[in-house]
Amino acid sequence: MARLLRWGRTLARHGALMGIERDVLVPAKVRRLARLARFGARVPAAPNYALAFEKLGPAAIKLGQALATRPDLVGAEAAADLARLQDNLPPLPFAQIRAAIEAGLGKPIEQVFASIDPVAVGAASIAQVHRAVTTEGRHVAIKVLRPGVEEVMASAIETYEWAAAHAEAQGGELKRLRPRQVIATFRQWTMRELDLRREAASASELADGMKAEPGFFVPDIDWSRTSRRVMTLDWIDGIRIGDREALIAAGHDPKQLAATLVRGFLRQAIIDGFFHADLHQGNLFVLPDGRIATIDFGIMGRVNRQARLWLAEILHGLVTGNYRRVAEIHFDAQYVPGHHNIDEFTTALRAVGEPIRGLALKDISIGHMLDGLFAITRDFEMPTQPHLLLLQKTMVMVEGVALTLDPDINMWDTSGPFVKEWLRTELGPEVMLADGLRAGVKSLLRLPDLLRRIDNAFPAPGAAPPPAPLPEIRIIGQGDGRWFRTLATALIGAIAGAAIVSGATSLHWLG
Repeated sequence: MARLLRWGRTLARHGALMGIERDVLVPAKVRRLARLARFGARVPAAPNYALAFEKLGPAAIKLGQALATRPDLVGAEAAADLARLQDNLPPLPFAQIRAAIEAGLGKPIEQVFASIDPVAVGAASIAQVHRAVTTEGRHVAIKVLRPGVEEVMASAIETYEWAAAHAEAQGGELKRLRPRQVIATFRQWTMRELDLRREAASASELADGMKAEPGFFVPDIDWSRTSRRVMTLDWIDGIRIGDREALIAAGHDPKQLAATLVRGFLRQAIIDGFFHADLHQGNLFVLPDGRIATIDFGIMGRVNRQARLWLAEILHGLVTGNYRRVAEIHFDAQYVPGHHNIDEFTTALRAVGEPIRGLALKDISIGHMLDGLFAITRDFEMPTQPHLLLLQKTMVMVEGVALTLDPDINMWDTSGPFVKEWLRTELGPEVMLADGLRAGVKSLLRLPDLLRRIDNAFPAPGAAPPPAPLPEIRIIGQGDGRWFRTLATALIGAIAGAAIVSGATSLHWLG
């Protein structure tokens, strides 16, 4: 409680609680606490969210970065300001870093590295990075956790969880926004960043998926020099993607780079379901051969196949103006509670989608679009979907980077053919055949076990009963169970047959 009071006072002094005070949807008790926190403080005319979180320290900086992905929770203005958090801190003395590397790898530093630059190339709240050369002569980057960072983050997260639980208990809008789930997602990100083996695994998984996208590059992990507290990966020599003039001077085509970035992100998010969720300009470089390289794999997103199918259909529906289909998907996915009217939801989607269709990205106000979408989520009582919000935040980030490269890019036109082709491959006859055969094989493999269980539950006349028949089957099958065995066998055969027929129908369609 004392820690929260200190934090609240700091936030109030920088005007960061003004949005809570003014939002009528926030429970009155929470608004009163916000007013109490600023009592007697000199509040600026315009809130400075990023500075407030920087004043709170390293753990708050990481939380602020997480909240920047949740404009529905903190508001579009606060989310945009929090996105400025750069996580830059003074580096630790190299002597401490050297000791941390040796402790993390369990070897003297001379056995694994020929040289290490003592000047850090980057220093953040959790780790700092140094350039080095391995004993084999490879140029690499070494990421090292700051000593004691685990204890600092654990203490802060415990407080965040306590506060989120009490906030959600207030009900109403706070319950719909699921603050506890926000902190749970934040904990997941933090745990990945505090175990550099997991971040390295994320980089490796992303690299495997991006082999199909030749314009996108993920550096290799040096697993022999990677541990929980130390991660080593190939050094990137390239031009920051935000330096458009330098890119042009080097002979790169900014329009092509913008299209490559969008395709790379769509492949991650829609095809693989595993995406880099922090694709800002500081994490993207253009290599001499024109490929886009990415670094920093602490924040990653994951979306399952069914959600990706829904998402692809939603994007395609928005691109083509098929708002009815977009609405149906929202109801099928239970993103919208079933008691709402689907026709009204279709009209609400049209009000958001129509003003931006066909416009170049430079003519689209992302803020206005998000305001419209968040108004819909409130009006139709849509529970927050954190994985989709992270995806949405990353998409906005990618749009921003693409805009610096090509001011005339149209995100809808660039993504439309890609999404359409993926939908064809996912919902086409080939996939129907594979899914049908898979379901049939699964049913057939379960058949012997199910028949055995039925025989045990309904022994033949004169046979000794099994020791412990299933209660629900014993109730249904009182008396002679032969009719039930026959019926069950027929039903199982019908299920397997239907799956095979479905596959055969798909084969006929392919023919």
